[in-house]
Amino acid sequence: MADCNNLFKYSDERFADLQMLRYQLGGFEKLSLKTKKYIYCLSKATIYGRDITFDQNGKYNLLVRKTLEYVYENYSGNRNNEDFKAMTIYLKRVWFSSGIYHHYGCEKFTPDFSESFLREQIAALPDDIVKQLSQTTEQFADVVCKVIFDADFMPKRVNQSADEDLVKTSACNFYDNVSQSEAETYYNEKKEAYAKEHPDKKDCQPSWGLNSRLTKDNAGRPTEQVWKENGLYGNAIKQITFWLEKAAGYAENDLQKDIIRQLVKYYRSGDLTDFDEYSIKWVGENSGTVDFINGFIEVYGDPLGLKGTWEGIVEYTDAVASKRTKLISENAQWFEDNSPVDKKFKKEKVKGVSARVINAAMLGGDEYPASAIGINLPNANWIRSEYGSKSVTIGNLTHSYDEAAKGNGFRDEFVIDSNTVQLLDKYAALTDDLHTDLHECLGHGSGKLLPGTDPDALKAYGNTIEEARADLFGLYYIADDKLIELGLLPDREAYKAQYYSYLMNGLLTQTMRISLGNNIEEAHMRNRALIAWWAVDLSNSSHTVEIIEKAGKHYVKINDYAALRNVFAKELAEIQRIKSEGDYDKAKYLVEKYAVKINPALHKEVLDRYATLNIAPYKGFINPRLELIKDNNGNITDIKPDYTESFASQNIRYSHDYATI
Repeated sequence: MADCNNLFKYSDERFADLQMLRYQLGGFEKLSLKTKKYIYCLSKATIYGRDITFDQNGKYNLLVRKTLEYVYENYSGNRNNEDFKAMTIYLKRVWFSSGIYHHYGCEKFTPDFSESFLREQIAALPDDIVKQLSQTTEQFADVVCKVIFDADFMPKRVNQSADEDLVKTSACNFYDNVSQSEAETYYNEKKEAYAKEHPDKKDCQPSWGLNSRLTKDNAGRPTEQVWKENGLYGNAIKQITFWLEKAAGYAENDLQKDIIRQLVKYYRSGDLTDFDEYSIKWVGENSGTVDFINGFIEVYGDPLGLKGTWEGIVEYTDAVASKRTKLISENAQWFEDNSPVDKKFKKEKVKGVSARVINAAMLGGDEYPASAIGINLPNANWIRSEYGSKSVTIGNLTHSYDEAAKGNGFRDEFVIDSNTVQLLDKYAALTDDLHTDLHECLGHGSGKLLPGTDPDALKAYGNTIEEARADLFGLYYIADDKLIELGLLPDREAYKAQYYSYLMNGLLTQTMRISLGNNIEEAHMRNRALIAWWAVDLSNSSHTVEIIEKAGKHYVKINDYAALRNVFAKELAEIQRIKSEGDYDKAKYLVEKYAVKINPALHKEVLDRYATLNIAPYKGFINPRLELIKDNNGNITDIKPDYTESFASQNIRYSHDYATI
């Protein structure tokens, strides 16, 4: 009989605009004990980066989190009190977003509990929390309450508004006492100096700024505080390296051990050339079952697109599903050669493209609890060109999303007619996964920069343009007969499901994640809006795609799917040109025209229609807890995932067991 305490369920709790899901570690029980120990140690290294991400996302995030956690655990009053319940929801949102800012919209959370309630609780705080600011309890309360309740104080984590100082107006903790122009000048000078010192490597530069906070020294000159073992975030990094070194003892092969040693070397030196060496080794390892990402990686949290937010994920291969991505990666050169972009922007020889479908075993940092469903790394263009890239589609997470969406009424409300609903019911899950594969496996790895083009030339618009490039690559090719030839799609009707769902999302339904009156801020959402609204504009005369009104509601209507593919081809060709040439002005023009503003009337309609469905717009995951099974002598005999921990219990445990800052 099954153990009732370990019965798996996909859907769990809801709060605010969020629903927490669980993901299952399918096939984990079949792994060897050595491999399970490898995953266990890597998982420890993944969770230990948690406090880093909180601190990177905002100067006061850890202070607020620790204060509210103490109140949550020690509150002696009635827990059905409205203030306490509202504070609990706020705290859960802080856990979810690794800080006090919305994980997608970047705006500061509005508390629904009273300031007087919080001040009353702060009065009972222990000294070890209050003394973090070297102040009296009353002064401490003034700071915390200003951060939480003053809507005008550090209101946005990442500001992308055009023609503003993006550094000074962003609350993320990557810069201190420097302006946008000072930061840009500082890193441009680094690039120029490196090019002079290493003329043969001027196009193979380190990712300057990736692992540091930029501040000023006593003389007022910009200087970096590097995130390394004996530098900023040193306590957390020491725990990460400890568990990485433990993991190396259970690695599947010598290259995995070497990769871990190189990553540890980088964490200790803080030298970005060590990170490049690690990335090169990492991208070349594809024979093992287990892989991981651990470090300062993605730059979406920096308004200048330079500094990496800490993230971690431990994964193991889904061998059956990976046959799909293997086929795609084996044909990478064909896809590159037949792309609709100008020949001079294509890679003559695609190198080292590998892809697989994986199961996530543990999520951490910027990947927890809201994770990507596909990842393509490394990000450095020159490494991708010379050594290739690795792509993963996270199968057990997408499966959880699919399970949670069943029967929620979303398609019946927003899809134009029953025939299109049937099309999506039949093909959408398949084409969604395939589009993710094409996006990650080939899209990000396609094309090339022209010689002399600065990889950071597009500045604040770079992330949106890069995501648009990868999405368009997938949209163009998902309609190609090559996919039917490879056995990846069953027929020529299937791609239409992806075209419809993508445009419906980009034009209408993704705005249900944004508060009325706000702009689109997040790079992936901007990318989808850019592609969709640009497509409408390009097909104005032909009416290839349009938004129509029916019975007082607006719907996407695609009149010619084949012609829409040609529209995507035009967009892809131009986006690749912008990327390859570093055309900042055109990137800014397209993003600002199509990807930022939302039609207020249409936005309100979407929000009203969505509200009737009672669906949480955002979803995230509760990690399994990996339990060590020991014999009477204390020897580990097995490791089993436990799925019973609540979101609150998990985060309280993490705060107690993995506190480093």
